[in-house]
Amino acid sequence: MKSYKNITKIVLTGVACLFFVEVNAQDLQADNMLLFQRGSGGWSKQFKGKAFKYDVEFSESQKSEIAEEAARDDANIDNGSTAKEIRYLVKAYKKENNPKYLAAAENGIRYLLKAQYQNGGWPQYYPDKHLYRAHITYNDNAMINALNVLQDVVLKKNDFDVVSPKLIEPGANAIKKGIDCILKTQIKVKGKLTAWCQQYDERTLEPAKARAYELPSISGSESDEIVEFLMSQPNPSKEIKDAVNAAVEWFQAVKISGYKVIDVPAPGTELGKDRQVVTDPASTIWARYYEIGTNRPFFCDRDGIVKYSIQDIGYERRNGYAWYGNWPKKVLEKAYPEWLKRNSK
Repeated sequence: MKSYKNITKIVLTGVACLFFVEVNAQDLQADNMLLFQRGSGGWSKQFKGKAFKYDVEFSESQKSEIAEEAARDDANIDNGSTAKEIRYLVKAYKKENNPKYLAAAENGIRYLLKAQYQNGGWPQYYPDKHLYRAHITYNDNAMINALNVLQDVVLKKNDFDVVSPKLIEPGANAIKKGIDCILKTQIKVKGKLTAWCQQYDERTLEPAKARAYELPSISGSESDEIVEFLMSQPNPSKEIKDAVNAAVEWFQAVKISGYKVIDVPAPGTELGKDRQVVTDPASTIWARYYEIGTNRPFFCDRDGIVKYSIQDIGYERRNGYAWYGNWPKKVLEKAYPEWLKRNSK
């Protein structure tokens, strides 16, 4: 009988332990995101000056360093930062039902709302706005990432149905202002709309320089994501339609047919390879930067001197930046034709 009681006790204890684990189940990445969240509500893209991953166990000493960095004002929307964390946390909340995850995500959304300029643009960093961090930033899809998060809040899509309904109205207002900024910053050449620069002066809304090799230009990369966002708008206005149609016309005008970018072996170099543009009748690419007024692709080293061939810039920048890509291909081949059908009336 005593043996039976012991067995029963072991079984019940095991069940209780399993229940405890289940109701207290946590998400390592989400927990780490809580540690890294800045007081402003956003996140930084770096830890100790470098990119990092959330799916690791941090030591107690590292957690102390994280707490020190979390007190900084370097939250930003660069390289997917903040939008990435918000999206992960709402999914983690739906899975784990940890209210801390939802609270952190909502604080992140409030950060996006606070960071927006009155003219509708977003700086790359907020509240720190040193140098080009204050520019309205489309670079690496920063502003579009923010707008897409807010659009999901408003439409209650992609797990954002759990977010407080109090964020819907300010989110909708932010989207309206953001679209107005997008329309105002579309570059006109000789009275004709084209596409967009990577970043703009936050006061004048004129194309602006960021890093030394990121000069005022029309971007074949960032413009693609802007067009996709505009096409995602329900009941688009005439202004939105005009902006999309003009950008697509520009994509068609500046495409580079019959070429592709490849890496070739380069023994003795830092990476052991080098980037080249070669002919390929089946390929179409676009340049990252087009000269405003001429649509001529250009390239830069860290000295900021414009060159018109990728082979004329140094090895480090030639191989360390996305100078060419096929960014608008999906828009041109599928998304835009489907959008035209939906909005033909």
